[in-house]
Amino acid sequence: MNADDRLRFLDALQALIGSPHVLRAEADCAPFVTDWRKRYRGSALAVALPGDTAQVAAVVQLCALHGVAIVPQGGNTGLVGGATPDASATQLVLNTRRLDRIRNVDPSNNTLIAEAGCVLARVQQAAADVGRLFPLSLAAEGSCTIGGNLSTNAGGTAVLRYGNARELCLGIEVVTPQGEILEALNTLRKDNTGYSLRDLFIGAEGTLGIVTAASLRLFPQPAARVTALAAVPDVAAAVALLDRAQSRLGPAVTGFELMSGHSLQLVVHHFPQQRLPFALPTPWCVLIECSDSDGEPHGRAQLQALLEAAHEAGLIVDAAVAQSLAQAAAMWHLRESIPLAQAEEGLNIKHDIGVPISRMAAFVESTAELVIQAVPGARLVVFGHLGDGNLHYNIQAPAGSDAQQFLRQHQAVCNRIVHDAAVASGGTFSAEHGVGQLKMDDLQRYRSPVALAAMRSIKSALDPANLMNPGKIFRNP
Repeated sequence: MNADDRLRFLDALQALIGSPHVLRAEADCAPFVTDWRKRYRGSALAVALPGDTAQVAAVVQLCALHGVAIVPQGGNTGLVGGATPDASATQLVLNTRRLDRIRNVDPSNNTLIAEAGCVLARVQQAAADVGRLFPLSLAAEGSCTIGGNLSTNAGGTAVLRYGNARELCLGIEVVTPQGEILEALNTLRKDNTGYSLRDLFIGAEGTLGIVTAASLRLFPQPAARVTALAAVPDVAAAVALLDRAQSRLGPAVTGFELMSGHSLQLVVHHFPQQRLPFALPTPWCVLIECSDSDGEPHGRAQLQALLEAAHEAGLIVDAAVAQSLAQAAAMWHLRESIPLAQAEEGLNIKHDIGVPISRMAAFVESTAELVIQAVPGARLVVFGHLGDGNLHYNIQAPAGSDAQQFLRQHQAVCNRIVHDAAVASGGTFSAEHGVGQLKMDDLQRYRSPVALAAMRSIKSALDPANLMNPGKIFRNP
């Protein structure tokens, strides 16, 4: 695109959605062209902020006419560079933050229709306002958006009970790469009418179209939520505790998080105002959340009885049950502060692996040995959603070493060790963060040729011009 074509395109874009909603200056575009981890930095032709689905469709049609690639973006909280433009300054970032309306809330049908730019916490609150629960919950819920959650099939802390974002979505509205509007905002639980187009776009990371709205599943609010933090001797004991909790409490177990003692030591070191209810060091801790339909006293008694029996069986060393909402929040804050503490400690190698729960203990033990052999002194910061088999198996540089040099020398080796071990255990190299730019080579390595060919065929059929988030999931041809 030459300078004249660029000017004509930008003028037409401003005419479609208004000059204030087309950001062109480098300083104005800066927050939209760098990913959350500051790992990827691009340069955009412009940033478009359409105000409704019709405007999104019009922008996409204009881009198709001029051959301009689009990078869809929500809250820009992703961890794999999936919403960052390349460095060519030829791609348009289309941010959905102005698509922020709650279109409908139907408590009798237990559904809510939200536009893609709605922040997750606002959707949670809209459900709570009518006595319902939208259970998707993750650390970035104050800034991530529903469109981004669906585009990455977000997981979070409640997958054990309620499933990923895909399981929480009944219908979807999407603008296709040709600028057509696919209206499939179904609020039914049963609709057997051909291919599930909804599932095709969820988890596609904006490479097949732009999610503009979704109909979401709601649930009755539990009468109470009770939380406990327990110290366990090893991962095998944590797995056994999870099995015992589910056998005894069934679907009341809504969250089960695993945290290494070292990860919690980082938290209390960098955020000394936070406190553990028992003394460190402890090799591992689990955070358990249970929902109860009979009220807080009943729920707390049930959880206390579980922990006492587990202690007698040698599965836990110490435990504390939250006696108030403030204490429960403090326990969750410990868990959610681990990534922040890692950032304070310095650059690190992050992994988002999934492993069958039955193989988790063996995976953690054997992989730790391999990593330490490869990088003596490396510090393992392991935490995550044990209840659904998803761990963030992170590796911090040895104490006192140069973190930049550590990444340059060891990242490729550590990635290979951890990802090979996860896949060999029947797991995956990416459980909830997606592929984006970061894991394209891993996708090529670990997915079968048949699966890759099928995915490329879908991409080619829906986006033959490769204008929708090119260079994500697959490298450009």
